[in-house]
Amino acid sequence: MFSLLSGCFEFLLRKEELKVLIIGLDRAGKTTLLERLKTLYTDVPGLEADKVLPTVGLNLAHFEALGAPLLCWDVGGAAGLRGIWSKYYGECHALVFCVDAADRGRLEEAKAALDRALGDRDLYGAPLLVLCNKHDCEGAATPAEVAEALGIGKLADAGRATSVQAITAKTGEGVKPAVQWLVEHIKKSQRPELIRRRMLGA
Repeated sequence: MFSLLSGCFEFLLRKEELKVLIIGLDRAGKTTLLERLKTLYTDVPGLEADKVLPTVGLNLAHFEALGAPLLCWDVGGAAGLRGIWSKYYGECHALVFCVDAADRGRLEEAKAALDRALGDRDLYGAPLLVLCNKHDCEGAATPAEVAEALGIGKLADAGRATSVQAITAKTGEGVKPAVQWLVEHIKKSQRPELIRRRMLGA
């Protein structure tokens, strides 16, 4: 009986794990970002960028930031794999959309993919963080240029918490401020409560 009560008590005190879905076109740097998160926030270093392979299915990372436990899902971004993104929409607390800022020629394709994702009702209320990766490359699009190309202003006007930030996943530059924004805005949002109610069938 004691062990049962103890288990229930531990369950009630356990911090809710915040689930973050990382999507974007292929070669945007999603897996490199995930591996950098492991290096920055865990005792087990992630893979170096030159050893990262294209994601075919799903990669995971568990870590704690700002006192909150996080689970990050990195899902493949090739055209034939984007259909599986929606399987994770209903459970994620926030959405990270990675953009290769050095490849301006694919911004229109990136916008179409993001629009398709945000049109899914299962992502209602989820904060959106757009990461302009490879911003250190010569000629890379600025966060303002990426925001304009993706139509981010309209999303903010519609009430969704959004941010567009520059990072270099390969070195980790800009990653910690991005994670801080994520954690703070997940906690401010109604998304955790929506997910709890969905899980309870309310």
